[in-house]
Amino acid sequence: MSVVLASAWHPRGELSRFERIAPLLQEVYASLVVSLPPEPDDDLVNTLRNRYGVFVVASPDWSWGRYVALQTALNLAQTHVQYVDFDRLLRWVETRASEWRQIVELTQGVDCLIVGRTDQAYRTHPQALVLTEEISNLVTSHLLGRSMDVSAGCKGFSRQAAEFLIANCEPGNALGTDAEWPVLLYRAGFDIAYRNVDGLDWEIPDQYQGRASGKARQRQQADIYDANPINWERRVEIALEIVRVGLEASTREIVSRYEDK
Repeated sequence: MSVVLASAWHPRGELSRFERIAPLLQEVYASLVVSLPPEPDDDLVNTLRNRYGVFVVASPDWSWGRYVALQTALNLAQTHVQYVDFDRLLRWVETRASEWRQIVELTQGVDCLIVGRTDQAYRTHPQALVLTEEISNLVTSHLLGRSMDVSAGCKGFSRQAAEFLIANCEPGNALGTDAEWPVLLYRAGFDIAYRNVDGLDWEIPDQYQGRASGKARQRQQADIYDANPINWERRVEIALEIVRVGLEASTREIVSRYEDK
């Protein structure tokens, strides 16, 4: 394999789960890059670096997490980078490892692979997320000229595409990168492929659990999530951020893929 994993991880009790699947991750990826929030736990950092050979970087601000992970991955001499939110990756590998392997393989044949969720995967999410993402996905799909779910936290890039993104983005857009990255690549003429998967179903119920949650817990936690108005407010803010950043990226002056920033 010549794919580097780039992942942003806000730890919520997942270390034991990572340790169980670490050999599989090391088998599939050429290297592992994880960005953590500012001032991460020293024991966690030492475990990741010394026991598993993970390239760990602490983000100056958590809104930089995805950008920093992608930027750090480019320091490694490989042909492709797959970005996956760490909590989603854990669940995916635990529940549908063969599907995950297939997507990593597909990543190596394209400039950009956006990985979305099937209807089955989407139905596991709370309505607060589904209804607000309908808006941000609709706007981003319009900018890309085709219908896509861009907010599943997983995208693959050729090295050239990733270098272009780092040359044309600034850190701090957080979840706005869901729209920013594909819109910029589309404008620059990179080929964009798309796949839906079952394995990117709702991951939040797995927090502080020993393993991936089952359907019953997902449904229970989704109902609890939807019952809290604060979660709806937060999801509206996230959708607005994705739309705002996507629209800004659609008119941003960009550096040619052949130029340095």
